[in-house]
Formats: sequence, C-alpha cells, structure tokens
Amino acid sequence: MHANRHALDAVLSAIDGERVDAVWCLGDTVGYGPQPNECCELVRERADLCLIGNHDLVALGELTVTDFNDEAAAAALWTSERLSSESKSFLRGLAPSAEADGAALFHASARDPVWEYVLSEEAARATFDLTSAPVVLVGHSHVALALALADGRITGGVAAGGAEEELAERRLLNPGSVGQPRDGDPRAAWLLLDLERRFASFRRVPYPIEKTQAEMREAGLPRLLADRLGRGE
Repeated sequence: MHANRHALDAVLSAIDGERVDAVWCLGDTVGYGPQPNECCELVRERADLCLIGNHDLVALGELTVTDFNDEAAAAALWTSERLSSESKSFLRGLAPSAEADGAALFHASARDPVWEYVLSEEAARATFDLTSAPVVLVGHSHVALALALADGRITGGVAAGGAEEELAERRLLNPGSVGQPRDGDPRAAWLLLDLERRFASFRRVPYPIEKTQAEMREAGLPRLLADRLGRGE
C-alpha cells in the first residue's frame, strides 16, 4: 500500500466485488505515501493476514534508513514522526513471513524475507529451493510476477493486468503493488487467488492518482515520489 489510501480504497472495493474468503497483505503498509495511519487502520480491519515490510520496520525505528535512497529515507523519517501509537502497535505485531492455506508468504523472499528482491532467476530459484509450498507469494519489488518451476526449469516473467495463471506446477507469484506499482502500469495492482480451482488472476484497478500526488506535495514529501506515481515507476 505504501500509505496510499486512495489506491487501497480502490483495491478493497474491487475485492469486495469478488466476495473473497480472506485478504492477505504482503507488507509495506506505510512508507512513501501521505496517509500511513489511515492505511494501517484499514489493513488492520480488513486483512486476515498481514506481513511486515522493510518500510514498516524503518518507520518503527527497528531498521535504519541507511539502505534507502534520499527520497525514501526522507519519506521514512516523515512517516515515523506521524505514526500513531495504534499504528505502531499494529505493525509491531507483524512478521515478514507466514504460511496460510498451504501457501508460503514472504514480504521479500524465502532467503531474506525483509530485503531481497525476487527479480532474477537466481533469486527465484533460491526461494523455490527453500520452500515446499505449491504456491509462494512475495512482494517488495512492486513488480507483478508469475513464475513456474517444473522439471527443474523456471519459466514466466512479468504479469500484466488481466493475466490468468493455472497453478499446475509450483508457482512463485508477486501481486504487484497496491500503492506504488513499478512495472509501467500506474494502476493499483492486486492478485485474486483461487487455491481450490487452482488459478490466479492478476488484477489492475484505476484510482485517483492525482489526489494522492496532491496530498504528498501538500505534506512536503519528496516531489519525485509523487511524480512517479503517474508513470508507474
């Protein structure tokens, strides 16, 4: 979500239309965006399972900002100064990995649940090797991915909005980012997963990007972070 309330509202509305059994969040509820407390409250209310991400940990002061670029560090410091006690308590109760309904969930990867980006075949293979679940979900990279492992080979790649995947082999999936996509499509991303029928559907939904951008600029957050929302990068 990255504290993008308008994107989160749009995704939750789309989810409501599907009458899902559970909502899972892969972390980074805060960071970058202008409404961290509002997003924490919504996720606490709506998510049946939620992970903690690196931006959440930095905002809590449990990790330093030294691994962030200047804009991300400035946003993290801004966020940490504004998090309510309720938001901090919620985030502190989360872990960076979990298992649910036979799926393995990681904010980043199985090898490093907090920091590693699964954007290479080597990183994907490591996560496949370290897990046994038929479906593995990762976040962190802000890029929607659909990878399959069969006969020792990894196939697949970036998953465009509207793509559907049969879960015939072991799968490693990244839903993309609700509040800050980085795959060239600025629409909010989410993943509809049906573990009984064995398919996954990558969804994109528009949201009022200009409202989030205006709120970020009004809050004094780095302009670069606001501008790139419109480009999906």
